[in-house]
Amino acid sequence: MAEHGATVLRVCRAVLGPADADDAWSETFLAALKAYPRLPADANVEAWLVTIAHRKAIDVTRAAARRAVPVADVPEPPPAGQADGRDTELADALAALPRRQREAIAYHYLAGLPYAEVAAIIGGSAEAARRSASDGIARLRRIHPGPGRNGGPS
Repeated sequence: MAEHGATVLRVCRAVLGPADADDAWSETFLAALKAYPRLPADANVEAWLVTIAHRKAIDVTRAAARRAVPVADVPEPPPAGQADGRDTELADALAALPRRQREAIAYHYLAGLPYAEVAAIIGGSAEAARRSASDGIARLRRIHPGPGRNGGPS
């Protein structure tokens, strides 16, 4: 957990957003602890954990779709920057991407998995995973220019 916890949390945040990421992270490691004795000695632990996180993210998404959350008043949106240093505008832009692009970016760029392992997680070929990530990054650059580009702060 100490070695791969941050990577799994980044993936959960990228796929689910900050509201559900902590729950998916916890569920990932609970499931991993149960399954660890059956893990082959030569397994890529990081890829294995990201695969579990992917499945837990699907579970969280399905559960959220099944329940309605009524509220009396709509809360105010959080300010653009978070106290923990996360760029919420970037997180929103990432959340706006199609699912496959968002997952390919999260698993390759945030978890550091090679495209072959990304493809094994999300389905398809390594080339398709590379293309999804590339298309997603290109779209992110268009909708969220980032610091130092297109007049943003440096």
